[in-house]
Amino acid sequence: MHAWAHFKTITKHRMLVCKNCFRVGLYWQGLIHDLSKYSPSEFFKGAKYFQGDRSPNDAERKETGVSLAWLHHKGRNKHHLEYWIDYCVEPGSTKKMIGYKMPIRYVGEMFCDRVAACKVYMKDAYTDDAAYNYFMRSKDHLLIHPETSDELEKMLETLKNQGEDAGFRYVKERIRRG
Repeated sequence: MHAWAHFKTITKHRMLVCKNCFRVGLYWQGLIHDLSKYSPSEFFKGAKYFQGDRSPNDAERKETGVSLAWLHHKGRNKHHLEYWIDYCVEPGSTKKMIGYKMPIRYVGEMFCDRVAACKVYMKDAYTDDAAYNYFMRSKDHLLIHPETSDELEKMLETLKNQGEDAGFRYVKERIRRG
């Protein structure tokens, strides 16, 4: 069990997200970001499957076929696109499940979260295009509302092409405009 290493990693991540959220005006979201990671349901699984260079949820999934920690986490944290997946009730649709549009403040927090996660796990190898590249590798298989996907992609693209200050300014402006 790697409880101390896991605690340090999730705390470092949380503090970076908090700092990022403050940069874009999401003060309350920054303060409460990922508090569920300290709950027994998530913390003990995270400590057991701790790897240091990526999420322990992948290791839990590989060993057991499911990440109970992730199922707990995504159901309590609105900055994850998976929180917004539900049964499709649109008339005439053949889809059973879809991603619903996320409010812009949660898309902004998701941006802050993805940047922080890349910094924590990639350490010195982090570059401003890391979160964009990660998103683009997985974009095609995500159940995400097209407008939410476009919003996040534009935020990450601004970071990638114009740098961190411009990326965070863009996100702050998008949140301000709603």
